[in-house]
Amino acid sequence: MKIPFKSSVLLISLLMLSCGGKEEKKKEGFSVKQQKPATEKAVETPATSGEKASERIDLTSKGVGPIKSVTLNETIDDAMAVKGKEVYDQMCLACHRIGKKFIGPPPNGVLERRTPEWVMNMILNPEQMVKEDPLAKELLVEFNGSPMANQGLTEEQARAVLEYFRTL
Repeated sequence: MKIPFKSSVLLISLLMLSCGGKEEKKKEGFSVKQQKPATEKAVETPATSGEKASERIDLTSKGVGPIKSVTLNETIDDAMAVKGKEVYDQMCLACHRIGKKFIGPPPNGVLERRTPEWVMNMILNPEQMVKEDPLAKELLVEFNGSPMANQGLTEEQARAVLEYFRTL
């Protein structure tokens, strides 16, 4: 009776040793590996000389959208600028701060870097601009992928905001 018992214990011990021979080394810390879905595409940007898109001057592009031409008077239309400030304070201030980078770029000096048509197309047509306009794509990347929301402004409101930008 001792021999069958000893052989059973030996057999069980051998089985346990053969199954437990593989050791996994645990890594310290916590890590998670995630893969981007195949449908997600990276935003492509043209190579630049290290200059930020928000600081680059482009006074030739009119952007993508309904505005093909804007005529600015030599003098600022104060009444229109006041309306533009009201629209800006109501619709734009959540993301744009005068004089500093916030969620979006600061509006002051924008007409020294962009054409009036580009600015109005960005206000009126931000979705298409970030899809098709190279500079808008670069701005999207620079501002952490935060796309500009379409506020549904009319051309008249966008023109008033543009006039307000002239006063900054």
